[in-house]
Amino acid sequence: MAKQRTAVLICIDGWGVSSSTHGNAIAAASTPVMDAFAQQKRNYATLDASGLAVGLPKGVMGNSEVGHLTIGSGRPQYQDLIRVDMSIEDGSLVKNEVLQQTWERARTHSHGRLHLLGLLSDGGVHSHQRHLNKLLELTRDARVEHAYVHAFMDGRDTDPKSGVGFVQQLLETMKSLGNYGTLASCTGRYYAMDRDKRWERIDRALRALVQGDAEATDDIAAAIQKRYDSGETDEFLKPLLLHRDGCIRDGDTLLFFDFRADRMRQIVETLGMHPPPYEPTVPIPKDLGIFCMTQYNVHFPFPVLFPQQEMKNVLSEWISKRGLRQFHTAETEKYAHVTFFFNGGVEQAFENEERQLIPSPKVPTYDQEPPMSMHKVGDAVVHAIESGVYAFVMCNLAAPDMVGHTGVYDATVEACQHCDVVIGKIWEACQRHNCLLFVTSDHGNAELMLTDDGKPVTSHSTNWVPFILADPEGKRTFKTELDKGTLADVAPTILSALDLPIPPEMKGKVV
Repeated sequence: MAKQRTAVLICIDGWGVSSSTHGNAIAAASTPVMDAFAQQKRNYATLDASGLAVGLPKGVMGNSEVGHLTIGSGRPQYQDLIRVDMSIEDGSLVKNEVLQQTWERARTHSHGRLHLLGLLSDGGVHSHQRHLNKLLELTRDARVEHAYVHAFMDGRDTDPKSGVGFVQQLLETMKSLGNYGTLASCTGRYYAMDRDKRWERIDRALRALVQGDAEATDDIAAAIQKRYDSGETDEFLKPLLLHRDGCIRDGDTLLFFDFRADRMRQIVETLGMHPPPYEPTVPIPKDLGIFCMTQYNVHFPFPVLFPQQEMKNVLSEWISKRGLRQFHTAETEKYAHVTFFFNGGVEQAFENEERQLIPSPKVPTYDQEPPMSMHKVGDAVVHAIESGVYAFVMCNLAAPDMVGHTGVYDATVEACQHCDVVIGKIWEACQRHNCLLFVTSDHGNAELMLTDDGKPVTSHSTNWVPFILADPEGKRTFKTELDKGTLADVAPTILSALDLPIPPEMKGKVV
């Protein structure tokens, strides 16, 4: 049997592709190695490293964590906000088995009473109003007789006095659904969404939810405006009650629609776990059916519409399962990225996976040491190649990103030049030992250092990133002319080049 070839993967941190030279530290740098790779059209592509391509909302710049996660797993891990959005867009939400169980219980066990509880907001941090709107529409179509909304007011991820607008939008939605749904209560997130074990706050919300212990109103917009006028804002809104029929009763069904867990745990634990985590001042209704948008706590027994995503058969695990050895290295600043994140959120090394941590330089800011520890990382990679024992070697070169974050342009140019030298050193070792070399980046940064009016930019960019396949034999090239590739394509392309099977869990394409 022919000896398994070695694949070497370099992940440059913060190296985007831009045709503009303004504020472009990469273009200003002397980078003969990367320039030569870019001329090899059958061995050079660009990949999307931001937004939906890496599991983030459209238009959101990528970061090192999701970049390495996507590269190493061969698939984007969508944020829960995106997962819910996509289920609405593709029509799969209505088929969600747990949502159907929620409706079935409400119809058959709760006298047609379903309560929807969560943050009324378009902030997209804990919840999104469009999710609630769709849940109301689908619940109506599922012929659940009563849908009571208990709105937790935001004012933290949104303007402090925007809640009255969200309430009016909700009432308009209910009207457009043929007057389906009832806004039962409104309470500030300070009370209903406490996460610091201030149980007196949770208890204040609880009394409103189960006993209607709140200021009653039949004009919610006017009542909220009156609170604004008195200096109260959405986050701190003391409970308001619109419909006493909407209080939670024995046997009722509850659906918590926040997708973020941390601020749902206490209210859900109070209503659903026995015994409750503190001594409530009011009796907890019995026989409640509780359902949650996501998993708020691994110890909660409640059904979940969107369970946690498992990262099975990521690149490192798949190589390990084949009995092959691998080597990962980076300096301190990016070590977690070539281990924990690259391995799909798994802390422990897989079998036959070896790691080497190179200390980052101890300087106040990295513009004072532009190469950082890249040369030492490169030496570790060369040593691993020369050992001849690894089928897969990967590293992170941190300086373009970390120096880029300082906003110091000249230092970032220098960092990019050192990065190119290190890549050249690794490529020479690959040529000596007939290893396949892959080069990519987790996100953009160093190519966009200045605004149009010359102010420093210290953040990442949404620019695409390079993807290079270099074969000393000159045989391996990209299979396709790629114009819509993403970071998820890196892992399956590496496996294909090594003539290894690709696990079904990887959603990326072979380039």
